[in-house]
Amino acid sequence: MVAEESGPGAQNSPYQLRRKTLLPKRTACPTKNSMEGASTSTTENFGHRAKRARVSGKSQDLSAPAEQYLQEKLPDEVVLKIFSYLLEQDLCRAACVCKRFSELANDPILWKRLYMEVFEYTRPMMHPEPGKFYQINPEEYEHPNPWKESFQQLYKGAHVKPGFAEHFYSNPARYKGRENMLYYDTIEDALGGVQEAHFDGLIFVHSGIYTDEWIYIESPITMIGAAPGKVADKVIIENTRDSTFVFMEGSEDAYVGYMTIRFNPDDKSAQHHNAHHCLEITVNCSPIIDHCIIRSTCTVGSAVCVSGQGACPTIKHCNISDCENVGLYITDHAQGIYEDNEISNNALAGIWVKNHGNPIIRRNHIHHGRDVGVFTFDHGMGYFESCNIHRNRIAGFEVKAYANPTVVRCEIHHGQTGGIYVHEKGRGQFIENKIYANNFAGVWITSNSDPTIRGNSIFNGNQGGVYIFGDGRGLIEGNDIYGNALAGIQIRTNSCPIVRHNKIHDGQHGGIYVHEKGQGVIEENEVYSNTLAGVWVTTGSTPVLRRNRIHSGKQVGVYFYDNGHGVLEDNDIYNHMYSGVQIRTGSNPKIRRNKIWGGQNGGILVYNSGLGCIEDNEIFDNAMAGVWIKTDSNPTLRRNKIHDGRDGGICIFNGGRGLLEENDIFRNAQAGVLISTNSHPVLRKNRIFDGFAAGIEITNHATATLEGNQIFNNRFGGLFLASGVNVTMKDNKIMNNQDAIEKAVSRGQCLYKISSYTSYPMHDFYRCHTCNTTDRNAICVNCIKKCHQGHDVEFIRHDRFFCDCGAGTLSNPCTLAGEPTHDTDTLYDSAPPIESNTLQHN
Repeated sequence: MVAEESGPGAQNSPYQLRRKTLLPKRTACPTKNSMEGASTSTTENFGHRAKRARVSGKSQDLSAPAEQYLQEKLPDEVVLKIFSYLLEQDLCRAACVCKRFSELANDPILWKRLYMEVFEYTRPMMHPEPGKFYQINPEEYEHPNPWKESFQQLYKGAHVKPGFAEHFYSNPARYKGRENMLYYDTIEDALGGVQEAHFDGLIFVHSGIYTDEWIYIESPITMIGAAPGKVADKVIIENTRDSTFVFMEGSEDAYVGYMTIRFNPDDKSAQHHNAHHCLEITVNCSPIIDHCIIRSTCTVGSAVCVSGQGACPTIKHCNISDCENVGLYITDHAQGIYEDNEISNNALAGIWVKNHGNPIIRRNHIHHGRDVGVFTFDHGMGYFESCNIHRNRIAGFEVKAYANPTVVRCEIHHGQTGGIYVHEKGRGQFIENKIYANNFAGVWITSNSDPTIRGNSIFNGNQGGVYIFGDGRGLIEGNDIYGNALAGIQIRTNSCPIVRHNKIHDGQHGGIYVHEKGQGVIEENEVYSNTLAGVWVTTGSTPVLRRNRIHSGKQVGVYFYDNGHGVLEDNDIYNHMYSGVQIRTGSNPKIRRNKIWGGQNGGILVYNSGLGCIEDNEIFDNAMAGVWIKTDSNPTLRRNKIHDGRDGGICIFNGGRGLLEENDIFRNAQAGVLISTNSHPVLRKNRIFDGFAAGIEITNHATATLEGNQIFNNRFGGLFLASGVNVTMKDNKIMNNQDAIEKAVSRGQCLYKISSYTSYPMHDFYRCHTCNTTDRNAICVNCIKKCHQGHDVEFIRHDRFFCDCGAGTLSNPCTLAGEPTHDTDTLYDSAPPIESNTLQHN
């Protein structure tokens, strides 16, 4: 007790204590009311300190320096050493003495020691609000003393710490001030304490293995592991007989976190374990399961089962792995939020959703499963977002039996079979996912299933991109499909999807492959730069291809073969290495209103008994003929515009037939129509004009029926018939042609002057025995008269050729022509088209 000196001059004593009218601001204690009984002496005069009684000056002389020394001059290290012996409430009281004590009593090292003694955590566990816990790195935390802050947040709770309860309660003096802390030896006892209202429901389960406890949770308790290092590895709760945790009605806001939960029955396969799980969440409860490791060694059932109306847990940051059954099972109208979990290496599916289960599953990592990654079936639903699903033994995502999930922005990749498998009337929406590097197709759709596949990237598959078969349907829309080893989209066996607005490109095989009676509406896609055909249609298939852009392929644009049918309309088909369209072997498509240009092997090639109705198309700027008809093919061409070809307009040869009606054929480099080698088409009401060679040429024993055609303003002339050709003609108008061949002959010019080696004007040609020319050489009539005058010459026939004499390929130079060329072979027909060898790759 400090006495004050009385008498005159006392107020001038050098040892007079310096009084402060206000106490320092009080430092917060662990909780607002935890210190009420223990700290009244420090708080009852909070504000102005009462004046002390004046006592003898002698006593003051002795004690004043001691108080001043303790508060102001005692070294920090000594004060901190003294404070290290205090518990948390005494430390808070010391902080109320003065500003210096307040600063030292808040030293993080002091609070870390106290914190780890009580909670064991080696990093502060923050608990800012109910149901939320997270550990932080102290050096990165925004406040100076996270240990004290966490201590305050966690202060009132029960601790399950086997063997410690007896020690705690038998040493009350040692733990004075911790009356608000309760200790139990078992979890069951702690849960009983909650039910008896001994505390408000926060339970810390400390390091250890807790076996076969009966943990049925029917109240909003909070249970969290407490251990150093990786907390969940050190706190293990397991059951060998019943479900390890069961959440029942009444546990709406319960929390379980930071522990390992195991179901480990002695008989792994016993059928009675089918109803037992690591976690069982039943009707009308919504607990939070956080940062738990969940393991089950039972070969039936699931590790986590969420079932029943109103079952709506939040499961986050958990590891559900290495289970011998299903990882997470959601069924019977259950819902819930499942976020940021690791689900891997489970014997059955990583996740099952069944019977109107409708969870929200976000940012989960589902991988290396020994079965499927996610399996939704029997009306299962769910919203799956931003999950990483990979390297599962079967499909990454399977949908079956009226299941209808929504899968958004997930990555589904490196599946040992396929990426997504929708079958047996499955549905679903798969939107903006990345689906890649799967061993089989990126997406399989079969058996009357009808999903929506929209806005996905489907690429680099070891087989195809999207595979629709066995009466599959579906909307395939707005996807980017590329780099797959087989077709980007394959449709077969009566399947009938809608395929639109996709980009299908740079495949190692074809773009779209429709076969075995496949159907479908394929519209407004861009199909380009594929190794084989842009689109194949074969074996009885009848798709509708409408308003697509099919271009820049390394083979054919659209390829109909082996009775491939369907409708090809309003498409842009251009810049292919082979023909824009090929039709063969009984195929009979309807091709109308397309623009077909830039083919290196022609516009349309119909061969090997191909058919087809080709109407109202614009076919132009192809390197070879706009339309080829050959080898017993018999298409109908009607109202097409075939123009500006770098070769002929239409070439018909090798027994080709066909009906050509009301077409406009103009501005082509070679003959508007060339008919050759035993072909017999019907040409009716066509207009053939402005050609840079002949209008119509018929040669090589071909015949034709020409009715009502108009042939005009062609450079070489209107109609040319080779020797031995007989045609049926009626009501044709051949007029106003430039007749350059006859004019050149009449002027005595070599015909090579008007043809060079790129055109084949039809006229009389000869051979010269004197010059020893072969059957492959031809000499025009004027060169015979001038250059080979007096030679032994022979008339061969009236036919298409260019003059080898004028070309400078004979031994004697031509006296009528200019500089020689190096071409040595006169060709009687236009260069033959290249037929697709796509079938060699099947």
